Amino acid sequence: MLALALTTLHAREPKSPLPGPPDEGMWLPLLIGQNHEEMKRMGLELTPEMIYSANQSSLKDAIVWFGGFCTGEIISSEGLILTNHHCGYDAIQSHSTVQNDYLTNGFWAANKEAELPCEGLSVSFLVRMEDVTARFKNEIPADLPEDQRSSKVQQLSAEIVKNATAGTHYRAMVKDMFYGNEYYLFVYEDFTDVRLVGTPPEAVGKFGGDTDNWMWPRHTGDFSLFRVYAGKDGKPAAYSKDNVPHKPKHVLSVSIEGVKPNDFAMVFGFPGRTTRYLVSESIKMAQELTNPARIRLRDTRLKIWKEDMDANPAVRIQYASKYARIANYWKYFIGQNKGLKRLRTVEQKQKLEKEFNAWAAANPERQAKYGSVVDNLKKAVENFRPYALNFVYINEALFAPEILSFALQSQALSQTLPQDKKIARNEEAIAKAVAEFRKAVDEHFKDYYPPTDKKVFAKILKMYYDDIPKDQQPAVFNDVVVKQYKGDFNKFADAVFAKSIFADKAKMEAFLKKPEYSVLAKDPAWSFANACLQHVTTKVRPPYLAYEMEVTKWGRVYTAGLREWQPNKKFYPDANSTIRLTYGKVKDYKPMDAVQYDYITYLDGVMEKEDPSNPEFVVPQRLGELYAKKDYGRYADQTGRLPVCFITDNDITGGNSGSPVIDGKGRLIGLAFDGNWEAMTGDLVFDPELKRTINVDIRYVLFIIDKYAGATHLIKEMNVVGR
Repeated sequence: MLALALTTLHAREPKSPLPGPPDEGMWLPLLIGQNHEEMKRMGLELTPEMIYSANQSSLKDAIVWFGGFCTGEIISSEGLILTNHHCGYDAIQSHSTVQNDYLTNGFWAANKEAELPCEGLSVSFLVRMEDVTARFKNEIPADLPEDQRSSKVQQLSAEIVKNATAGTHYRAMVKDMFYGNEYYLFVYEDFTDVRLVGTPPEAVGKFGGDTDNWMWPRHTGDFSLFRVYAGKDGKPAAYSKDNVPHKPKHVLSVSIEGVKPNDFAMVFGFPGRTTRYLVSESIKMAQELTNPARIRLRDTRLKIWKEDMDANPAVRIQYASKYARIANYWKYFIGQNKGLKRLRTVEQKQKLEKEFNAWAAANPERQAKYGSVVDNLKKAVENFRPYALNFVYINEALFAPEILSFALQSQALSQTLPQDKKIARNEEAIAKAVAEFRKAVDEHFKDYYPPTDKKVFAKILKMYYDDIPKDQQPAVFNDVVVKQYKGDFNKFADAVFAKSIFADKAKMEAFLKKPEYSVLAKDPAWSFANACLQHVTTKVRPPYLAYEMEVTKWGRVYTAGLREWQPNKKFYPDANSTIRLTYGKVKDYKPMDAVQYDYITYLDGVMEKEDPSNPEFVVPQRLGELYAKKDYGRYADQTGRLPVCFITDNDITGGNSGSPVIDGKGRLIGLAFDGNWEAMTGDLVFDPELKRTINVDIRYVLFIIDKYAGATHLIKEMNVVGR
């Protein structure tokens, strides 16, 4: 529950800026050798080859990209995957009903036959990565115009990917680093048969709810278990009862020796997105404009959803995963803005830019190369700023109503339907499109409650109409909502939901039996959504693409200049959903004057927070009984207490959720699941004093599986070492 900007806090002097501390950085494992001596001094006992190797078993072979949005780790030779509860939440929710409420009650498969298939969920193993920068530098002239450069990058990337995957079942991609100063090839093996094995109830896996989200001290058992399956030949295969558990190249041993202050800790995973090289104007725009907009719009949706979820158990299950996704970063943006203000990040960035410009101006060659780059980046932001609010509202408001986003999913089908009845129908193409769209239909209506969405529709579109300049709005707002409904968004919503096939599964099924373009054209949700999409494509997207092109172009020059300015500093690229390793220590912190936070929490804290009247702080009866008896088995620490969570100063972000926390011997000691409230600026700037990673202690994970759930057969799969 957890994007890259330069760490301004560590570049104090223009002539000899100091390098960042060792706990900062999301490092490419291929290049971890450059950090190895530092890591050894901190407690690492592994060689670089034991961490990353393309030719032999290494730690990277036990790390999976979970669903493309989280991280997981292999903890048994039978393909058992450990990840966060919130990472598995959507899969858990998809199997939950009012009668079998796995969200509330948990789920533990008694054997492999009882494990639940998770349609649409996949995991990816990194096979290898390769630095292919030289190919791009050799074939792309430095002065090539940016639009031509982009096309050439795509062409070269496609060629490299094709060569890397020829004759294999692998998938590959080329990702740029430092805004295109470097390029790396990543080759993956994807497995699509992933099954739910076990999950604690929400009262454990989501203990503390939104109140404790992003907070320390924390007492959340944020974990779930899945298993990856393969065909009998060991290769990826679509779901089949005949599939067998995947045999991984590497399995993490699980240590219950426990943690103590200053213990070495590394986090291995797939961080999503950081933007730590942004200039001050970008930070200012986020702080003043885009973050407040996201907070306001998400808060509106969440309140509407929460009211209906509390009133209806079926709606609670339907919207549980959606609510969690939106709420997570709603609170994050609130914390980020507070952190930016506290750290004076804009001022820190401005100071860095002044120092950089002074360095550039001290040499004619540097001045010619870098003298205008900061101003050019700021100008790009200034040019885009008038459109920035609209860009946020498009995602958070204009297409936030589910009926509209669902309507847009029918585009592929609509394109197969002739608009003129005189044109012959391609029934084969139509049937194929219908079959494909039917998957979206089933998925949409399973977790959809029209009355709730209608409330969101009316409220959020009214906010768009009120807040966005009229000359930037789609004409359909004026032509339909204003002229036909006198600007009454409630009446407009009533009409749309009464008439649209996208609000009623029976109407949709009837349409799919004999799809006609005329039905879509007359549908109020479809016509409104498509009019808005056309406006976005033709009017809103061009300014954004121009902004993105300028930021990429000058960002490439800026990051090159920063690295030239600070030749003794080890630079790491922004997170971009590629595998990274961070290292640090178990460490407490002082969040404010007169307050000191310890590095670890215990089950005692769960019981102290217990509140049966508050759904976020309910403690399951079984857990209370085990606490009363102090029946912790071998999972208690030396004091006889049961650890729940601990913190480290590792550098992580969203996507690292579920990442293993690994000790100096390469053993699993916990899994990362959150950052701390005081350092919500982490995607933009690293705070060496306050940045912490919140981890669930592996001893609590094993205790819940073993003593609480009685799923001891899963413990027996693992290689548990220690006490």
